[in-house]
Amino acid sequence: MTYDDLRAALSDKATLSIETEGKLHLYAGLLKSWNEKMNLTSIVEEPEVIEKHFYDCLIPAKIRSFDHMSIADIGTGAGFPGLVWAIVFPTCHVSLVEATGKKCTFLAEVIKELALSNVEVLNKRAEDLSFREHYDLVVARALASLPILLEITAPFAKIGGEVLAMKSAKGREEITISRPAMQKLHLSLKDTQEDFLPNGDGLRLNFFFLKNEKTDHKYPRKWAEIEKKPL
Repeated sequence: MTYDDLRAALSDKATLSIETEGKLHLYAGLLKSWNEKMNLTSIVEEPEVIEKHFYDCLIPAKIRSFDHMSIADIGTGAGFPGLVWAIVFPTCHVSLVEATGKKCTFLAEVIKELALSNVEVLNKRAEDLSFREHYDLVVARALASLPILLEITAPFAKIGGEVLAMKSAKGREEITISRPAMQKLHLSLKDTQEDFLPNGDGLRLNFFFLKNEKTDHKYPRKWAEIEKKPL
């Protein structure tokens, strides 16, 4: 996939200017060079990065604009999707939440090299965040099973805000087992987006949940408890 292909694949909610393309290109280059020093991703060649990272991250932007939103990306890893959104939507503010210090060092370097002023890195586990009911949107991409993902994201979304779970085809099964978690976390499924990577390769399911009430302060629990006994 090329940047022209990416531009053509997006809706009018996400535009790819020459400046934005340049920043994504620089990001892809840093990803490849840093990946030689640490394991960030198995996808490093730029055409694949454009398709399987940049385009994948921007699929939700076909139906949502992230302009002027406060966003938390939980378990962002190498910056997907939050760093991509910060580049494409410069009026949003993104908190990249990542527990691994080395990955945070990489993210800070990308932010510096791209001169991004609308993004911050939080070297924390989600369970240790203090920004409850703070963000317009909280997102996690391929982070954990859906009941676990919802518990570690929902507490940080505003009432009336959204949680976005970015999933593969297995997401359909996970919705069914997530009903108890949705009830306990005061979430309701607002929208489901289906899309494919180019050539029909790889179904993507994006679930948007509406946060209806404050999250009980006992959530999120400690990780060991979450993992041992999902909601």
